[in-house]
Amino acid sequence: MNLTRKPLAGLLLLASVCGVAHGEDQALEQAIASDTRTANYVERDDYRHPYETLSFLGIKDDMTVVEIWPDGGWYTEILAPYLRENGKFYAAHFSADSSSSYFRDSRQTFIEKMAATPALYDKVTLTSFSPPDELSIAPAGTADLVLTFRNVHNWYMRGGGDENVLAALSAMFTALKSGGVLGIVEHRLPEARSLDDQEASGYMRQDYVIEMARKAGFELAETSEINANPKDSADHPKGVWTLPPSLRLGDEDRNRYLAIGESDRMTLKFVKP
Repeated sequence: MNLTRKPLAGLLLLASVCGVAHGEDQALEQAIASDTRTANYVERDDYRHPYETLSFLGIKDDMTVVEIWPDGGWYTEILAPYLRENGKFYAAHFSADSSSSYFRDSRQTFIEKMAATPALYDKVTLTSFSPPDELSIAPAGTADLVLTFRNVHNWYMRGGGDENVLAALSAMFTALKSGGVLGIVEHRLPEARSLDDQEASGYMRQDYVIEMARKAGFELAETSEINANPKDSADHPKGVWTLPPSLRLGDEDRNRYLAIGESDRMTLKFVKP
């Protein structure tokens, strides 16, 4: 859904199909529709459904919100302006001391992006997150909402498995207030598949993610199919990165993977008791 190009009447009709009533949060609509967003990020709205996703997770513009590993800032471009006047926004980015040059470069590019447009990003608080070592994403017990988009597989695959995933989720539990919400969007592996398929595919089983969040202390509040894609088999030569936007196979079967679109994703809402 491209909010920069659809009239409000069209938005309301589409929202009714998706089960979310647009117009309830005009500030969020405006942040998504803003021409300050990067053009190729806006193109991903059709797959990522930012209004529906954030509304489902209960975001309000006066909340304290933490975004985990914002990378280039796809969601930051929406969240920072939205929260700027009334809320508080923490961007828990990669560690500056990471052994990964990609992580270090991504963090530095993010810093430069924030500095280049202070009217949007001057109130963003940058923290570091590198489980299991750097876990202080925000002061303990202060966050209303912690958001992580397509990251659980990274913690699982980077040598830590269950222990690393649990460390990451426990840090989010610590940052949240009692009653605070953790929102997870993640590439979804069919539950009939072996957990071993999580090792390199980039896909995670939904039952696994729910169980790990429960081990960290969370209660599952609700699930949503907002970001589901039934065309995705979750079985591709280069894992989830075979699909757009990565398209790791280049021109090989490119039209086939473009027709599938981005991955099938779980959308999970947890609460800290």
